[in-house]
Amino acid sequence: MRTPLKTFAAPAALALVAALGGLGLSVAAGAQARDPAYAAAKAAGQVGEKRDGYLGVVGTQGADIQALVRDINNKRRAVYTSKAASLSSTIDEYAFTTGCRLILETSSGEKYQGLDGSWKTRGAGAPERDAKCP
Repeated sequence: MRTPLKTFAAPAALALVAALGGLGLSVAAGAQARDPAYAAAKAAGQVGEKRDGYLGVVGTQGADIQALVRDINNKRRAVYTSKAASLSSTIDEYAFTTGCRLILETSSGEKYQGLDGSWKTRGAGAPERDAKCP
C-alpha cells in the first residue's frame, strides 16, 4: 500500500522529492530548452516559472504563446505524474518541489512567480522562494 507524503509538512520528504525529482524533469526541461520558441518567449519575458512547477503566461500573449505554455505544461504534468508515483508522493508535491528548483534556476532577466503571485523579474540576487521549498 502506498503511503502519501504529508502535503508540504515533512521537510525530509520534500528534500527526497527534490533530490530525486530533478532527475525526472531534466529530460523534459532539456527538450524545452532546445525549443527555439520557448527560448525566445522566455528571453522576451512572455513566459515565466510558476511556484506550482508549471510554466505561466506573463501578461496578455497571443495564441501561439498560450499553446506553447499549454504544451510544455502537459509534458511537465506527465513527468510529474510518473515521478510522483515512483516516489509515493503526490503530483502536487512533486510539482511544487520542482517549481522551487526551476525558480532557483532562473537566470537574471527571466520571469518567475513571486510569493504574492505577481510576476517578478530575476535580478542578480536570489529569487523569492516559498519558505516550504527544500
